Amino acid sequence: MAWRWVLAAILATLSLSLLGSAYDEFTSDTLINNVVQDPITSRLYVGTVNALYQLDQSLHPEAHTRTGPELDNRQCTPPVTSCEEAVETDNHNKLLLIHPSKDTLIVCGSLYRGICSLRNLSNVEQLLYFSDTKGEKSYVASAEEGVSVVGVMSYYFNKDKGNFTVFLVAKGYGSHDSTKLISTRILQVHSDWVLFDSIIEASAVQSNPFTLRYLHDFRHVFKDEGFVYFLFSRTLGAQDSGTKNFTFISRMCENDHNYYSYTELQLNCSAGNKYNKVQAAYVTLPGEALAKNMSSSGWYGPVGAQDKVVFVVFSSDDDSSSSAVCMYPLRAINQRLVEIIGACYSTKGQINNKSAVYSPYSSKSDELCKIENECGAEFLPSPLASRAEFALATDPVFTKKGLMTAVAVAVETENAVAFLGTTLGEVLKLHLSTSPEVYGRAPGENTGDKVNKNLLFDTSLTHLYITTEKKITKVPVQACHLKTDCQSCVAQKDPYCGWCVLQGKCTRKGDCPRAEDDNTWLWSPNQQCVQIQAFNPPNLSCRKTEQVEIYIPSLPKIGPSDIIKCRFGSDTSEAVMMDQKVICALPDPVNIPSTPDKQDFVTVQVKILVNDGIEVTSSEYKFYNCAATGRKSRNTPCIACVTSEWQCQWNAQDHTCSDRDVSVDGAHIVKAQQADSCPQFENPDPHLIPVGYLIPISFQGKNLDIYKKKSQQVCFDMSLALSNSDFAYDKEQEVNVSFHIKDRDTEKKIDSTLTVVLYNCSLGREDCSLCKNADPKYSCVWCANMRSCVYRELCQSQEPAQCPNPKITEIIPRFGPLNGGIVVTIKGSNLGIKKEDIKKVTVAGVDCVHQGDRYSVSTSVVCEIGPVRSSVDHPGPINQGVVEVEVEGDRRGRSEVLFTYRDPIPEKVSPLKGPVAGGTVITISGKHLDTANKNDVIVTVGGTPCEVLSFGSEITCETGVYKGQKVPLESLRVSVRYGKSTTKDVPVTFNFQYSENPKLTDYSPKTSFVCGGRRIVCVGSGFDLIQRATMKVLPSADDFSQSPPVEFIQYAVHKNDTVLLFDSPVVNRSSETQSFRAFLQLDNVIEELNSFEYHPDPFFNELTKNIITETSIIIVTGRGFSKAMTAEEAQAFVGDASCKVTILQDDKLFLEAPSTQPRARSKRQRRDTSSDPLDLTIKFGNGEWVVGSVNYERKYEVPLAIIIPAVIVPMLLFIAVSVYCYRRKSQQAEREYEKVKHQLDHLEESVRDRCKKEFTDLMIEMEDQTNDLSEARIPFLDYKTYTDRVFFLPSKDGDNDVMITGKLDIPEGRKVIVAQALNQFSNLLNSKTFLINFIKTLEGRPDFNARSRVYFASLLTVALHGKLEYYTDIMRSLLLELMEEYVHSKNPKLMLRRSETVVERMLCNWMSICLYQFLRDSAGEPLYKLFKAIKHQVEKGPVDAKMKKAKYTLNDTGLLGDDVEYCVLTLQVLVHGEGPDVTPVKVLNCDTISQVKEKIIEQVYRNLPYSQRPKVDSVALEWRPGSTGQILSDMDLTSQKEGRWKRLNTLAHYNVRDNATLVLSRVLHTHRQFHQNQDSHEEKNALLEDDKVFHLVRPADELDEVKSKRGSLKAKATTKAIAEIYLTRLLSVKGTLQQFVDDFFRSVLCSGAVVPPAVKYFFDFLDEQALKHDNVEEETVHIWKTNSLPMRFWVNILKNPHFIFDVHVTEVVDASLSVIAQTFMDACTKTEHKLSRESPSNKLLYAKEISTYKKMVDDYYKGIKQMVPVSDQDMNTHLAEVSREHTDTLNTQAALHQLYQYASKYYDGIIQSLDEDPAAQSKQLTLRLQQIAAALENKVTDL
Repeated sequence: MAWRWVLAAILATLSLSLLGSAYDEFTSDTLINNVVQDPITSRLYVGTVNALYQLDQSLHPEAHTRTGPELDNRQCTPPVTSCEEAVETDNHNKLLLIHPSKDTLIVCGSLYRGICSLRNLSNVEQLLYFSDTKGEKSYVASAEEGVSVVGVMSYYFNKDKGNFTVFLVAKGYGSHDSTKLISTRILQVHSDWVLFDSIIEASAVQSNPFTLRYLHDFRHVFKDEGFVYFLFSRTLGAQDSGTKNFTFISRMCENDHNYYSYTELQLNCSAGNKYNKVQAAYVTLPGEALAKNMSSSGWYGPVGAQDKVVFVVFSSDDDSSSSAVCMYPLRAINQRLVEIIGACYSTKGQINNKSAVYSPYSSKSDELCKIENECGAEFLPSPLASRAEFALATDPVFTKKGLMTAVAVAVETENAVAFLGTTLGEVLKLHLSTSPEVYGRAPGENTGDKVNKNLLFDTSLTHLYITTEKKITKVPVQACHLKTDCQSCVAQKDPYCGWCVLQGKCTRKGDCPRAEDDNTWLWSPNQQCVQIQAFNPPNLSCRKTEQVEIYIPSLPKIGPSDIIKCRFGSDTSEAVMMDQKVICALPDPVNIPSTPDKQDFVTVQVKILVNDGIEVTSSEYKFYNCAATGRKSRNTPCIACVTSEWQCQWNAQDHTCSDRDVSVDGAHIVKAQQADSCPQFENPDPHLIPVGYLIPISFQGKNLDIYKKKSQQVCFDMSLALSNSDFAYDKEQEVNVSFHIKDRDTEKKIDSTLTVVLYNCSLGREDCSLCKNADPKYSCVWCANMRSCVYRELCQSQEPAQCPNPKITEIIPRFGPLNGGIVVTIKGSNLGIKKEDIKKVTVAGVDCVHQGDRYSVSTSVVCEIGPVRSSVDHPGPINQGVVEVEVEGDRRGRSEVLFTYRDPIPEKVSPLKGPVAGGTVITISGKHLDTANKNDVIVTVGGTPCEVLSFGSEITCETGVYKGQKVPLESLRVSVRYGKSTTKDVPVTFNFQYSENPKLTDYSPKTSFVCGGRRIVCVGSGFDLIQRATMKVLPSADDFSQSPPVEFIQYAVHKNDTVLLFDSPVVNRSSETQSFRAFLQLDNVIEELNSFEYHPDPFFNELTKNIITETSIIIVTGRGFSKAMTAEEAQAFVGDASCKVTILQDDKLFLEAPSTQPRARSKRQRRDTSSDPLDLTIKFGNGEWVVGSVNYERKYEVPLAIIIPAVIVPMLLFIAVSVYCYRRKSQQAEREYEKVKHQLDHLEESVRDRCKKEFTDLMIEMEDQTNDLSEARIPFLDYKTYTDRVFFLPSKDGDNDVMITGKLDIPEGRKVIVAQALNQFSNLLNSKTFLINFIKTLEGRPDFNARSRVYFASLLTVALHGKLEYYTDIMRSLLLELMEEYVHSKNPKLMLRRSETVVERMLCNWMSICLYQFLRDSAGEPLYKLFKAIKHQVEKGPVDAKMKKAKYTLNDTGLLGDDVEYCVLTLQVLVHGEGPDVTPVKVLNCDTISQVKEKIIEQVYRNLPYSQRPKVDSVALEWRPGSTGQILSDMDLTSQKEGRWKRLNTLAHYNVRDNATLVLSRVLHTHRQFHQNQDSHEEKNALLEDDKVFHLVRPADELDEVKSKRGSLKAKATTKAIAEIYLTRLLSVKGTLQQFVDDFFRSVLCSGAVVPPAVKYFFDFLDEQALKHDNVEEETVHIWKTNSLPMRFWVNILKNPHFIFDVHVTEVVDASLSVIAQTFMDACTKTEHKLSRESPSNKLLYAKEISTYKKMVDDYYKGIKQMVPVSDQDMNTHLAEVSREHTDTLNTQAALHQLYQYASKYYDGIIQSLDEDPAAQSKQLTLRLQQIAAALENKVTDL
């Protein structure tokens, strides 16, 4: 059983993770200021700008109220009615305080100088107190947004005045605020005090106009041990430190309301107080581990686990980019405060001869500590503050780049975890260990907004409420379950998590059984998993088998009931545990895998398993193979064998390696680790061998005795050394070559360590100089005959003493400026051996200075040229010449190419403008610009370097940042410098102008999905200047990410001077919470796109509707659509055809189907016919999602152009024949023809217009959504009212039934006796024998009809509600009997079909009881939304008040068959006696006055359930169009009459216009039918005439006699519409409501979600009984299940929403609900419904959906069948809980009394039945019943 529950939980978790984030969220339209939590109810109260919300613990709104904006001005004194400066002003919430004992919420805002109000804690919409007329004494908070306010509840006791509840409030100083920084405010009116009055006139802690003003910023307040503490920052005043902030904690006694004990202590965070300003704080116990660390550190003094610690987040005024967390034990704070106060008493305010205190709020500093009378440590002459030298200082436990704004600390397993909110919207998790470190982030979507200081835990400390600027998210504090193995579990270092070894799960400690046992729950931060430390033996030959001891020091305790196993690879065996060792049998050698190539062992995975295969630990075990050791070194097999780690031995005779065997010995056996004993060859000589020359090699051998009689051969194996390298003799100067020795007889290798170096002199030494430069060890010489470098012995001639003359092959560059000053590189051969060999270099006859440090042997000479030379013979410069190099030995070389001196001339620059930030690539063109190397050229723009990018006939460079203070007004000269001596300026006309940097002013949209591709429009100026515009996205700084950040880049797709267009880059999100920062890179200018957010890609549900036509509206569902997309941007395709996206909501997309037949998008799919399904693709930016396949069907309609000829042509033929046959009547026939044609045309036009109008209505309705549904609270009925209505409302007495009223007519004197007797009767009913007999007796009587059976069963349900498990047992017994009866003697399929027996009604009631909670938790919300949606749709069109028919309905019989003209009006309704607020209400001008009243009451009292609202006949409606008012009523003397018919008055009748103001008022008498001012006798008589009344349409069969003439009837017939045309409205309403219907069906028929245990229990019972009977088919069981749940319960609730909700169901709404209920019933039946034209409209309406719904029912039943069974014990536990919770609320005594009426009525039959039952006789049941009867009926009995 247990494993099934675990599996179900895992599957549920997986389904949640697949669906995406499942975190509760609340979003506000305005900035959130404050959040507080009620610790008793767990509710949250959220104060925002202009609103106040009341949320449940899942963040669902329970109530909300508007608090602003209102007319106000800081200059105005409340009330502001006469203040001319008053303007619409936002109301910022400044303070929220919970006063639980009075069930009130204190709410203070910024309006009206910070006046507060009281609201109902259970319903914040109810204002309990507010007054703006009490003057300055009621100003509590601050009127300024930036001034912080904190408060705490307290008490005030005065001997004379008594005990009062007060609250302490602390606030900063605002320019229009009260000067009191801290004040005590009273919460009741007493004596001279008004509500919110300060209990003392002058606060000792206030801003004094004669002293320094400190900028107080209060961040936290708390109480502890009779003290109140305030945490704040303030300045020290201009004399001391200017505007720098310092943090203080102040303390005073809670009962000191004069603030005599008020003292401030400075808190320093870091030795130099770098972090000086408090941002947020949290006070809690530190836990055992942190307390121990704090104590041992020496910083904090002794700290115990029960000593509270103040955790504070600081920012720095000096470094705004960093923040820190510091900790202050409350004990240390109090101790330092005692020292400060004590100094004032004992040493006149000095400690160690230094002034320790000062008075911050008094100008009398010299008299500070002059205390004449000893008065105790809690009395001071004025508030004190510690000097900076005596601040309580500590080092930060954590610092962070970026600003932290919130902190909350929790303790898990005695370890403290801090949750730290940041300005980037992240919440970091910090383990406060010895070395605190961030180990993760809180989950949830990060909007990038800063985290509010109100960081709260829920009451169970399992979740955290994270508040950002406009959103609150509830996230779990841990996610242990996401880690599936020990390593990942402990790698996260989460103090909440640990590895539960025996369950193989990552859990919290409390969720791990036996967690207290050693090594059973491995705590994550310890980073330790269960590990195998050693094996004995550590390894084994693959040829052997034996047991192995596995040493596991950290193995958890294994109990007697635990099963432990070992698994080697796939081989599993039982294991034995001894101490910390596990003993296992190793697998048989045949089961060991073969040894891999190039290895001498095979590794096998070893796992230790417990119980159901849960892995405790794993490792690897090695099985070695001595025979394979030679694979590692084929040239030394013996050495490889004996030096292996496996202790192998070598047999030199057999040339084999085998396992160690002490029994084998001899000279030919080489033991392990005796490599020197191996036969082997070594030490080759010589080591260096030249290529191409034969040299004998000698080597040594040892331990060769065994081979003395054998002859050896030497084999060179060149390929062996070369096979794994790229070396070749003609490519590398050296290569290693190995060779070995083989036994000639056996061809087996003898160990040989023979390796020589083969080298080639000619490689890399192409000329003489390089050859002479070779290392002498190679003996390389330059051979003149061979003209190459060779080994000395290979050259036949003598090596020349000197090398040939130098040869010059290349000059770089070939051009130089006339002034020289650049370097020239000369390349060639034989250019010397060392740099000193270069004696002289000339270029074009000009000396060139040799650069020795850049010389390369023989191949390269670098020198710097001088200016061009002149001569007498040539008056001008000699511009050309050869290059000549002279080297050692008087050898010279001359170049064949010439070097040319010339003058470069830059002429143009493009572009001529660029931003001062640089980054502009400019191009310089001209003549001879490539007169140097790139490295010799420097470009500057007005002295600012321009980095050269390319050099040639044109030069390009990138401008640098302009260093000047201001943007230069004039253009700047561009200069090109060649080497050291030549600078060329571009002409002035091409000067470069630095301009203002481009500026970004705005951009939109500000969101994108991570798939990217959304078009971002950036608006600004100066964009024409830039050449490269890119959008870059970087992940936000991560405190615990090791990898470097990755850039995501996208280039601009369009650019002009003011607009840039980008497609947002695709990003890779490493985690759900990862945030990004977006930038624009405009050349060198970087602009951050503040507030740009990336959202997760949307999620799409599978498409439900798969058939579309050209007029279809396609609805795509999912979530997250509107996060970063609009309808205009989104694209959709059916095949290759585009669909217009008309509406885009967060969870729905509405698409218009293509008007033409689409084709498949890919050519491969186009081959087949158009009947194949086409992909429906949604495209958001770069993201494409195929959400399903659809079939496109064309409507093959016959056009009107064919219809008309088809009708007219036969008619013409008929007329022609008529003319031919009846010539005399030709004129009459012609007239008749014209008349018919005219009527046909008229009818055709009418049909066309009406169809077009209805189709337009359909489109409009499909777009309309009832958005307000989610806002209204769901008015669930309490359990008693629910059961009363389900059980008894259908009874004949209805609401007056005694079970609903609870009133029994019992005389006062008999109440005690009757109560005792009823208790005895209750005990008798608890006898199963009696109850079965009782029921059977009643059912055997013919006058006990079906209504009586239903009523009796309901009474029995209430009477036995206290023991529902017993009730269930009775029901089961009776059902078994009923089942036997139906299976054997009746048709089994008819069982449970109707409530014909008591047990069938008992089953219905049982289901109602068991599914009540499911209704509240799951199915209630979609049912309520469906009801509200139907009501909304019905009421938005005309509803005939008399005929109960509506324009918009699902029921064809309730369809209004006429086209009623109407328009929508918005009325401004004022409720008399309830203030000046006006409520706008939408009505129709065709509504009756009663209908208008209903809509007004619905809107005005929308937050009240129906039963608490005023009824229509209890209110009057008055319209005041002018100076006088007019009472509106349904009927009055002005009502219109048509014959004997009277029309009900409507708004149109009274000519009420749009935006008219109406007054709603209560009336004293409600019995009058129409309105209350009809005092005239004649008027009453006029209204009481025997008239027939109608509203919109008169009944068709009762036409007035006046209009019954033939001509009138003809006229009526020509204008009367065809009623069937209006059936299109059914489709319109159906389409609008489809989503709500589907949602309800899914909530009821989804076994993947929560299934009530009663359903599973009862369905299993039916399945179990069906198996016991051979003649019960599967279809029969399906019918039983349908009859017991959908038919018996869900249809009843669906048709009667007022059974579960406090609502009123009108007839027109009921008609539509009946259609949906019928559809639900049809879906649950197995029979196929054959549809035809004659089928009812409601059957045709849902014809397509029925198959889908049927499948849902089948899947639901199958899913329940596959669920984990619910045992009798589980069911009984559940039922007992229901009994315990609700029985006390039911009228049990009334039920017993009513049940007894049946016992009394059928008394004789019951007595006879009991007398005939032996079991009853043995229990004396007859006697007990007789005694009860005597007591209840006041009879004297002889018993």
